Amino acid sequence: MAEQTANAPGAQRFIPPEADTIDELRAAATGCRGCELYRDASQTVFGRGDESARVVFVGEQPGDMEDQKGLPFVGPAGRLLRRAVDDAGLDPGSIYLTNTVKHFRFSLRGKRRIHQTPDQVHITACRPWLVAEFARLRPEVVVALGATAAKALLGPAFRVTRQ
Repeated sequence: MAEQTANAPGAQRFIPPEADTIDELRAAATGCRGCELYRDASQTVFGRGDESARVVFVGEQPGDMEDQKGLPFVGPAGRLLRRAVDDAGLDPGSIYLTNTVKHFRFSLRGKRRIHQTPDQVHITACRPWLVAEFARLRPEVVVALGATAAKALLGPAFRVTRQ
């Protein structure tokens, strides 16, 4: 059983127990090999923003632009989110943005990288990063941006259409 656990996908073994800050977690995440997604992604895309943020937005996974730049929510979805944050009257400097899965999952169509929804195994593998982020953030409000984020936060049985 211990051997099975050691070979199971998951990021837990990549999270240094002495990491006290988001920056330390971010640095550790660059070496994550908790699932196979790291092989094709350009880099790990960790969360960013105010560590004392009252509001945390959680998305699904990085997109193509996020994977290229190494920052969450810098592509089309990020522009839409920025408008929503502005419309809600939130200070963009006082929020934290992250994703459930930290590597871009895609399929190639010619030279284009087309987004693919992460599987439950990817969500489960990345969950320790999300838990570690929340342990340091302690937000008052968490906004799940989509079904994948909701499943990561509320459990795999969560269905947007039911709940």
